[in-house]
Amino acid sequence: MRILAIDPGYERVGIAVLEKNAGGKETIVYSDCFRTDKKAKLPARIFSIGEEIATLIKKYKPEALAIETLFMTTNQKTVMGVSEARGVIIYEASRAGIAVFEYTPLQIKIAVTSYGHADKEDVRKMVKNLITLPAKKQIDDEIDAIAVGLTCFACEKFK
Repeated sequence: MRILAIDPGYERVGIAVLEKNAGGKETIVYSDCFRTDKKAKLPARIFSIGEEIATLIKKYKPEALAIETLFMTTNQKTVMGVSEARGVIIYEASRAGIAVFEYTPLQIKIAVTSYGHADKEDVRKMVKNLITLPAKKQIDDEIDAIAVGLTCFACEKFK
């Protein structure tokens, strides 16, 4: 089973492609943090995110998309931009016929750390314990995407 896992944003999108083989161990096929052009207007940024997701779907052929739900904040500009980014990501997955699974930050923290009030460092430590990370430095968005993918494997029953 192969999952495209996303930590959504419009400036930075955490991306991970995880696979779980018959042996039951999860592995990372690909992970990165996709960045949009800070100088570009929101529509151009959303478009580039859609193109990136479509490219990844074609290249890695995931069977599911796992994406974090929107965490409400007081900054409406951020909320709207992230909502639109989530929309284009879900659209591209749906267009490709991929099942979409959504998880709240609380669900992800519980699945990865067994503690709903875990902080980013707790999540990072547990992700490192649960899966072998590529030999490169990952930023928080990428680690969060990997955590979303691990949550999907923990919560869903795939054939």
